[in-house]
Amino acid sequence: MSAAAGPAPTEPAAPLSRPIVAGIVTALVGVTSSFAVVLTGLDAVGATRAQAASGLLVLCLTMGASAILLAWRYRMPITVAWSTPGAAVLAATGSVEGGWPAAVGAFLVTAGLILLTALWPQLGRLIARIPPSIAQAMLAGVLLPLCLAPVTGVVQNPWGVIPVLLTWLVFVRVAPRWAVPLAFVAASVVIGVHVAVTGATIDPALLVPRLEFTAPVFTVGAVVGLALPLFLVTMASQNVPGVAIMRSFGYEVPWRPAMLVTGLGTALGATAGGHAINLAAISAALAAGPEADPDAKRRWVAGVSTGAGGIVLGGLSAGLVALVVVSPDAVIPAVAGIALFGAFGSAVQQAIDDPGERLPAVVTFLVAASGVAIAGVSAAFWALVAGLVVREVLHAGRRSR
Repeated sequence: MSAAAGPAPTEPAAPLSRPIVAGIVTALVGVTSSFAVVLTGLDAVGATRAQAASGLLVLCLTMGASAILLAWRYRMPITVAWSTPGAAVLAATGSVEGGWPAAVGAFLVTAGLILLTALWPQLGRLIARIPPSIAQAMLAGVLLPLCLAPVTGVVQNPWGVIPVLLTWLVFVRVAPRWAVPLAFVAASVVIGVHVAVTGATIDPALLVPRLEFTAPVFTVGAVVGLALPLFLVTMASQNVPGVAIMRSFGYEVPWRPAMLVTGLGTALGATAGGHAINLAAISAALAAGPEADPDAKRRWVAGVSTGAGGIVLGGLSAGLVALVVVSPDAVIPAVAGIALFGAFGSAVQQAIDDPGERLPAVVTFLVAASGVAIAGVSAAFWALVAGLVVREVLHAGRRSR
């Protein structure tokens, strides 16, 4: 299939504004539904408020520029997103040896691994040898504590969290695409009421978006315990499904160029606090599906407008951090948890889908969910090790009989 190939048009030509609007909606839904997860992750690994705002800004800029470049060059509705599962890995890992500079170093290592995947196909094949059940069980274990936040938040701050949950529940029934963004709107209303009642204020100077650069430090704990799990979940939960979703709409994403662009984007954004960008997965369907345009050959415009929308939304990065700063207890963690419900459910399903792989997956899940770090290396890494060891022992036993 040629780069611009796709399914034949099935409806009369629509106005060009249709894919433009679809791209804007894709960017809006993508940013508002998961920015809280990104901020939670950056905060967990030691970022200050200014560094977290910088990370959010540079992620918007790099993923926006990458989407514009790929969509324009290959005439496909290719969209690029920040790694939401990767941000969850940051949140689960917490502070690493060397603090925030070491986390920045881990981001650079992740970028290098993504680039190596493009340049050295054997690495991609090595990743493919990790059983999907193990990879997804690790992700599910990482996501579990975050997904519990809405539950514990109801007890901690019922008046703040219950309106957010009710909003999400109503719209997940009538407009699933907008359920999480509208839950964030409800959270914003709760925060507004809290500010009005308490009189909380914030320095207007903090609302100006700007980049904060950090010199990277490389430590064994950060590379093994943060960079490797971040790379693996980004590949397994974002890039590979992203390619599959695009293929379902008739587009063959050029793998090597996509990995080169997102790897370079991750490298460029790392010292400013960006953890990783990748091919969009779930949100990819918003720009690549027939709703964006009945003519598949014009949907690439939606990819460009998604990128442009992401860059514009980057201007709100400092304001979003300010909103988090003045929010009452448990409200923003509840939004982050809600945003991960779908990813958690999908990971659990894939982890236990094969009865023969279920026990290794359960061990992987439990180790990852424990959050226990050994020798300065995070639980996510040890979860992979434990799951693979159990799997090998079980399979070796079957071969000996």
